[in-house]
Amino acid sequence: MANISNITVFDGQATPVSHTFVAESVTRVTPSKITATWRESSAATPVVAQPRLSIALEKLKSGIFRVERKLEQPILEQATTTGVDGYYAPPKVAHVLTDVRYSFYHERSTEVQRRLVRQMGTNIDNGVSTSVAPVLTGPVAELFDQLITPT
Repeated sequence: MANISNITVFDGQATPVSHTFVAESVTRVTPSKITATWRESSAATPVVAQPRLSIALEKLKSGIFRVERKLEQPILEQATTTGVDGYYAPPKVAHVLTDVRYSFYHERSTEVQRRLVRQMGTNIDNGVSTSVAPVLTGPVAELFDQLITPT
């Protein structure tokens, strides 16, 4: 992946809704760790309540690569009473739902080996028991399979 770009994904609702995560940044957290971040930008939703996505690649001292994909969905409090004189305090984040996937790959592993184990894990997560073609492109596939992050 040459440059960080927006990511569009569908949710799991009965009628799937498209969500676009806007590229925010790529940061070298330490000399051995890079993190890329995205946020689902919406004019109607406060920034603190907008879903966030991050991916990270880190080479540990042991030579093992640690890769991570994290999706966070903040949930806002629901107003239950009428405000005094028409004033309503903005809702606060009540809690955050977080979905994280980690993988650890030896530096001697191959791209094909990493892709196979990622696809098996994805198929287990999705309850897929038939043959499906693995996804080969996109920031998460490139991170887990090729050990590369956006720039």
